[in-house]
Amino acid sequence: MNPLIPERVEKLLKQMTLEEKIGQMSQVRHFDDIQPGDVKRKFIGSVIHTQGPVPGLDASAWQEKFILLQKEALSTRLQIPLFFGVDAVHGQNTYEGATIFPHNIGLGASRNVDLIEKIARITALESRATGFQWVFSPCVAVPFNEKWGRVYEAFSEDPELTSLLSKASISGHQNATNHRGVMATAKHFIGDGATDFGREGGNATLDKSELISRLLPPYEAAIEAGVGSIMASFNTLDGIPMHAHKALLTDLLKEKLNFDGILVSDWKAYSRFGGNEIVNAGIDMVMAVDGDLDLFQNGLKAGVENGKVSIKRIDDAVRRILTQKFRFGLFDQPFPDRSLITQIGTPSHRSVARQAVRESLVLLKNEKALLPLNRKSKIAVVGEMGNNSGLQSGGWTINWQGTTDNYTGATTILEGIRKFSDSEVYFDPDGKTEIPSVDLAIIVVGESPYAEFFGDIGGEMNNYQHTLTLDHQALIQTYSDRGIPIVIILITGRPLVVRAQIDQSEAFVVAWLPGSEGDGIAEVLFGQFDFLGKLPHTWPDSLENYEGRFGPNFWDDTCSPIFPMGFGLRYFK
Repeated sequence: MNPLIPERVEKLLKQMTLEEKIGQMSQVRHFDDIQPGDVKRKFIGSVIHTQGPVPGLDASAWQEKFILLQKEALSTRLQIPLFFGVDAVHGQNTYEGATIFPHNIGLGASRNVDLIEKIARITALESRATGFQWVFSPCVAVPFNEKWGRVYEAFSEDPELTSLLSKASISGHQNATNHRGVMATAKHFIGDGATDFGREGGNATLDKSELISRLLPPYEAAIEAGVGSIMASFNTLDGIPMHAHKALLTDLLKEKLNFDGILVSDWKAYSRFGGNEIVNAGIDMVMAVDGDLDLFQNGLKAGVENGKVSIKRIDDAVRRILTQKFRFGLFDQPFPDRSLITQIGTPSHRSVARQAVRESLVLLKNEKALLPLNRKSKIAVVGEMGNNSGLQSGGWTINWQGTTDNYTGATTILEGIRKFSDSEVYFDPDGKTEIPSVDLAIIVVGESPYAEFFGDIGGEMNNYQHTLTLDHQALIQTYSDRGIPIVIILITGRPLVVRAQIDQSEAFVVAWLPGSEGDGIAEVLFGQFDFLGKLPHTWPDSLENYEGRFGPNFWDDTCSPIFPMGFGLRYFK
């Protein structure tokens, strides 16, 4: 970090009024939360884009929207620029036409540190091209139970592997030169993936030794890598909301671990977790969204004036925010770089994404060496997921909960297979299409897109389960009854109980959530590349594995999984 930054921060901090300081601590959406003029009147510090109206039809329009907001911020007395943040968790996934990479669980299967750093660098560039300097990634959680609807956002159930890959991701996001890097966010501190029964925002009943040994290492690695921000978690620990857990947020994270970046809240945390209590606990920037902005700003001001929140705590928060704004070049180059727009979704970026798809694939079975495929074989690709880029990409793709439609710039699994085949490739989306005799069927099944608590198995807001749907089981049964050799490709954000389907197939491939480059799967199926992926999670054998608070995992020897973490077959030894 530039040694002059602390001096510049202190000079600016001394000039600020209480209202200006509270403004810097305020993060809002670019729509609904603010009206024209609010950025200036309320001294807003950060603007985010999440689910909701997009800023425009193309990247130029996105940049124009953010330029207008930035000009408003720079018209204030102290001319402090805005931080623009986005949930770019597998590429700049909110922008249609960007390169969408496999979700982190797939990258965890690849175990390729250099590749993950390169992916983060591309994500940073395409995020900058659409106007952002801050991304809410990577998720460094260590999932204990695959019932959790965010398992795919994490790299692995192994803290050591998660730490290694998190460090690479942070480095890739942040270390680019010429204002092409973005501030990364390690999330969600702490215990988000270790709640009882995998509930999003539930209670994590862990003792201190479990928390330190299993959950903390990725955060230590993130801080060592210089991560600019950390996001607090929705969960509770010992009944205390994490956003209000001063012992962990301040005493552990900031003081003992020496985290000097921005501690940002999650969605609408001020009204959900105790108002000024979250600021006193250590939160520096608050997502004051969905009606929370005035509540937060007025409530925090009153808290300072009545002595319940110290001005020292406010100054610490603002100091951290200003430091990162200087560090990531916002004062020097507050506006988006128009020249970067041509870098969105380029062939070279998509080539890296295809590599990530190839290296993430895990081969669980290959009976009679059915794979690699013969180019002359007549093939049926079965299942709607085989020709739908939205379904193959999972949540946080174009929309928060994902999309069930094809989107711009992506290739499907079917398209990839047709590209490499020298024979007929038929498509049977529902198992009911009349097709001629074929040599084999590639059946694509798995989970439909979901994000956050909507994907929790057993939660109130979804119909997800640990097994394939009855419709998908029927697809496999139909072709099994015909005596046709079967290759199953599983699209999933977590391990599922699929022993019966593995038994029905000659070959079984876990493709995770591959993103926009579905043809990367075909490259491996046809033997252009070998299988390299290894399971980043223990694979369950039965539903009984999930009867307790936690599912099967690599530190639990009380149940026998069908495959251990690290398993993965290859074509060649």
